[in-house]
Amino acid sequence: MSTTTPGSATGTAPRSRRRRTDPVYYLFLFPALILFTLAITLPALLGFGYSFTNSMGFGDWDLVGVRNYIALFRDEGVVSAYLFTLGFALVTVVVVNAIGFALALGLTSRIRLQSLLRTIFVLPMVISGIIIAFVFQFLFSNSLPAIGQALGIDVLSSSILANEDLAWIAIVVVTAWSTIPSTMLIYIAGLVTIPAEVYEAGAIDGATGLQQLWRLTLPLVSGYVVINTILGFKNYLNAYDIIVGLTDGGPGTATRSVAMSIFKGFSGGDYGYQMANAAVFFVISIIIAVVQLRITRGKASFGA
Repeated sequence: MSTTTPGSATGTAPRSRRRRTDPVYYLFLFPALILFTLAITLPALLGFGYSFTNSMGFGDWDLVGVRNYIALFRDEGVVSAYLFTLGFALVTVVVVNAIGFALALGLTSRIRLQSLLRTIFVLPMVISGIIIAFVFQFLFSNSLPAIGQALGIDVLSSSILANEDLAWIAIVVVTAWSTIPSTMLIYIAGLVTIPAEVYEAGAIDGATGLQQLWRLTLPLVSGYVVINTILGFKNYLNAYDIIVGLTDGGPGTATRSVAMSIFKGFSGGDYGYQMANAAVFFVISIIIAVVQLRITRGKASFGA
């Protein structure tokens, strides 16, 4: 004897009703959406519109079409700023990730005073970037030249911040010093998720310490490498405060980043021109982010 469920002539259970969204979700969503639109989206659209004008940021303006964009590609100062920014971001990402990963390995090993050392290494995170830059500017301009003169090292006898060929190294060093702690913490979070049994099995198979690092540790934290690379590259493309505090874009314009060019242009009456610069920089940043995601797709398997 067959039975059927109520409301069904074929014996199949009725479809469950679609779950209604709790109105409280909209209560939290709409205020944030409105604020984001007013503070981010709307100004960005207005700025993009001004990129087609000769606006100085105030007063009257006229439409100039794509003249600003054409001028950008002919401006040697703008091209130089892009080359410096991309090169600086690439070098700094490599340096920060290499040192951050090495420190994370050390601080997750069986060493004494582990907690104290972790606290010491993360201290730069709580200091403002501009303060760090001013402190290091004094060191590079006074302390380091004094040491170089005492040791007879000609390269260090004068401030490298005044050297067009070496100033970028100081910026990389200071940026790395301030951002390594956050990178290190992300790597520590990844390393502590690796079971000890993995290394025990590797040791049984005869894997040396270096082989375990290359064939076990790195593949298992590859997702964290991806995160640190993408976040780091994004942040270094927007480099501003440390460069301002160290060199202010000098000597000349040797260390001027794209962000500095845009901000200085805003205060110099080139609002429309620099809005075009900002639009191009935004597009380049999006392209780089998409390329990074495509290259690293499938590698962000945390602990897998």
